[in-house]
Amino acid sequence: MREAVLREHERLDDLMRSGRKIIQDTREFCFSLDAVLLAHFPHYRSRQRVLELGTGTGVIPLLIADEVAHVEAVEISPVMAELAARNVYMNELEARISVRQGDYREIRTLYPAESFDTVLANPPYRPVAHGQVNKMSGVARARHEFTARLVDVVRAARYVLKFGGRFAMVHLPERLGEIIVAMHENQMEPKRLRMVQPKEGRAPNMMLIEAVVGAAPGGLKVMPPLIVHREDGSYTEEILAIYGMQDAGENK
Repeated sequence: MREAVLREHERLDDLMRSGRKIIQDTREFCFSLDAVLLAHFPHYRSRQRVLELGTGTGVIPLLIADEVAHVEAVEISPVMAELAARNVYMNELEARISVRQGDYREIRTLYPAESFDTVLANPPYRPVAHGQVNKMSGVARARHEFTARLVDVVRAARYVLKFGGRFAMVHLPERLGEIIVAMHENQMEPKRLRMVQPKEGRAPNMMLIEAVVGAAPGGLKVMPPLIVHREDGSYTEEILAIYGMQDAGENK
């Protein structure tokens, strides 16, 4: 790994994966658990070409680079795209990861049709209600659909996916109906679904969903819920394993 060169307002975090680290700008949106869970949700193959729509700091490509042939990542923000590219360079992964600054709503100008095996997306979760635009900035904007709607990310995924390709996304459970409709309208059918609960017995606050291009309707596999925290607030064993922290379980 190359030496990290930090700028003002930046910090260096350990990804606990293959010795990799990531630079994050504390003034911008930093990655969180949802991105890590999404990175671990699909089943990858070594020859796959993967695209992430809206990469942010580039954390997902860094986490999955060893498992696939190549990862492309597109990011609309010039600031975040440049940071993601720096993270690729710092971790010496230029041969496996490419970052492109661009708007995936214009996906046809960025990538050829049906050129990827898997697409990942951790899109903005919430629609923008009337009057909200001038009240939010920074992190809040990153979680609202200012630059792309749910249908935009689904359309972009379908355009670049091969027949039989897979689209995996993390989103809010309350938007499941909209997501299934958008997928169906874009020739994709959901095949795997997993709810994420903050604690056992609590309502899910996230979900992971995977759809297949050209698949027949039906056959959705609803997996057991993923529980994030024990009653005492510590991470469950499954979350520790995802983070690569199994040995820290007794100390959390």
